[in-house]
Amino acid sequence: FLSLKNMGVSNKITAVLNFIALLCSIPIIASGIWLASKPDNECIHLLRWPVVFIGILILLVSLAGFVSAYWNKQSLLAFYLFSMAVLIALLLILLVLAFVVTRPNGAYDVPGPAFDEYGLAGFSSWLRNHVTNSENWGKIRDCLAESNVCSKLSQDYLSPDQFFAAHISPLQDVVSLQLFEGISM
Repeated sequence: FLSLKNMGVSNKITAVLNFIALLCSIPIIASGIWLASKPDNECIHLLRWPVVFIGILILLVSLAGFVSAYWNKQSLLAFYLFSMAVLIALLLILLVLAFVVTRPNGAYDVPGPAFDEYGLAGFSSWLRNHVTNSENWGKIRDCLAESNVCSKLSQDYLSPDQFFAAHISPLQDVVSLQLFEGISM
């Protein structure tokens, strides 16, 4: 099939790593196609095509890296390195954006209990405005209703004391506090 005998060490490493990346892109593309095949669902609406797009980008870049390393194509290797640098930069920008949007975490101390409370006022203004926007809140509410979060919480916690003693994650805490404060789903 493919022989690695006549290749330099760096080309072997590049070819193997890109072949692994190429194989890893297949489940990413498949999961994006699976998400796209689901009936309209507000919870996954934003993830459908970006997942397929990211998978295809990883597939193409890793394919270019594999071919350029295996057959020692210098021009393709230059394209691969440039594309990989752009892909890494875009992913880092996305990571920084996600970090900025989700910080601060919304926690504040409460006198008495040994846990933090979470409220929308403690989150970044972009996230707070996104959640409280009437158009977005309707989608978020539909997503929460579809996932049965409300009924699960009412089955698991019969009183607020049981809820507060449960030590659940901040996301569940914010949703549950909104439920206890009377925001209807």
